[in-house]
Amino acid sequence: MDHESPEPSTPSENKPTPPPSLLNPIAPTDPLPRTNPPAPPPLIRSISTNDIRQDHTTQTSSRGMDHWQSLEPELLETEDEVDEFSPPPPSAFSQWGLPILLFGLTVFTTLWAGAFQVNTKPVNGAWDFLMRYPGSLVNGIPFAATLLGILVTHEFGHYLLSRIHRVPASLPLFIPGPPHFIGTFGAVIRMRSAIMNRRALFDIGVAGPIAGFIAAVVAIIIGLSLSHIVPRSQTYGLQLGEPLLLQWFGWLMFGPIPPTHDIVLHPIAFAAWFGFFVTAINLLPLGQLDGGHVAFAVLGRRQRSLALGTIPILIYLGLTGWPGWILWVGLASLVGIGHPPVIDPDIVLGKHRRWVAWAALAIFIVTFAPVPFSVG
Repeated sequence: MDHESPEPSTPSENKPTPPPSLLNPIAPTDPLPRTNPPAPPPLIRSISTNDIRQDHTTQTSSRGMDHWQSLEPELLETEDEVDEFSPPPPSAFSQWGLPILLFGLTVFTTLWAGAFQVNTKPVNGAWDFLMRYPGSLVNGIPFAATLLGILVTHEFGHYLLSRIHRVPASLPLFIPGPPHFIGTFGAVIRMRSAIMNRRALFDIGVAGPIAGFIAAVVAIIIGLSLSHIVPRSQTYGLQLGEPLLLQWFGWLMFGPIPPTHDIVLHPIAFAAWFGFFVTAINLLPLGQLDGGHVAFAVLGRRQRSLALGTIPILIYLGLTGWPGWILWVGLASLVGIGHPPVIDPDIVLGKHRRWVAWAALAIFIVTFAPVPFSVG
C-alpha cells in the first residue's frame, strides 16, 4: 500500500514572467545596474495540504497557472532541492537486506506450513514435526510456491505501478507467520512519499488485487484438477467458506456436488483459496487497504462514508459468523477508516479507470466469503 505544485500567479493583464533560475536563465533586463542582485527564489517550496487547497481556491489567472504547470515535471525532477515530500534515501539494508531476509524467512515458514498440512505421520504439533522429519519440508513446495507466487504477483502489481507513477516505494516486505496454518501474514509495500493525484492512487491501489486475482484464478484451475470429492463424514477440522468463484469453478470441474459430500482441496487449490481471501480482504473500502485507496480515488471524501457503512456489516458478520471480522474492524479503527488526501485532488479518473473500478467491485463480490472459516 508520495510532490507539489508552485504557487499560482497573481492576477495580471500580461502573462507573468517566471523569475530567473536554473530552469529560466533569461530574466528581464534591469535598467538600473545592481552590484548585489537578489537571490532567486527556491525551485521547489515546501507546502502543506492547506496551501494546496488555498492555491486552488484563489487561482485567478489560468494563463499564468498553465505556464507554471508546464514547468512542473522539471521542478519535480530537480535533484538540487529537497522538499518535505522527499524523504532521505533508504539505507542499503532497508532497501534490499530487510526485504530479502523477510522473504527468505517466509519461504521457510510457508514450506513448513505446507508440509505440515499434508503430513500423515503422528506428531505432536508443527515444531515436533519439523524436528522429527525435517526432510519432509519438500512436501510443502506445491503450497508454498503457489501461495508466494500469488502474493508476489499482488505486491509487484503495486510496486510496478508505483515506479510508473514515480512514487518511491519499498520492495515487498513479507511477514512470516506460524506454520500451524499458512506460514505467513501476507506482505506490505511502504510508500516513501505522498501520492500526487487520484489517478496515480487508483492505479497503484487497484493493480495489486487485480494481479493477485488473476494469479489465484490460474492456481484454482490447476488445484481443483488435482482435488477430489469425499463424503462429508470423512472430513473433519477446519472448514473453508466457499466464495462464489470457488463454487462456480467447483461446478465446472465436478458438476453438481451432493450436500453429503465435500471437495478436499489439493495444497495448490488451498493456496488459491487463500489468494481469493487476501484479495477480498484488501478490497474492503477501509483506510489504507487497497479498497480504501480505490474508493478514495473514485469517491474522494465520500470514501469515509462508505467505510462507516461497511463497519456495521462486518460487525454483524463477526457476531453471527466468523469473529475475525471484528478483529479487522479493530485494526481498521486503529489505522483510521478514512484516507489521507492526495496532493492534487482535482485530476479526474476518466471513463476507463471507472470501468476498472467496477471490475474491482466485481472481483470483491466473487471472492468474498461471509464465513471464511468454521470448525466442522
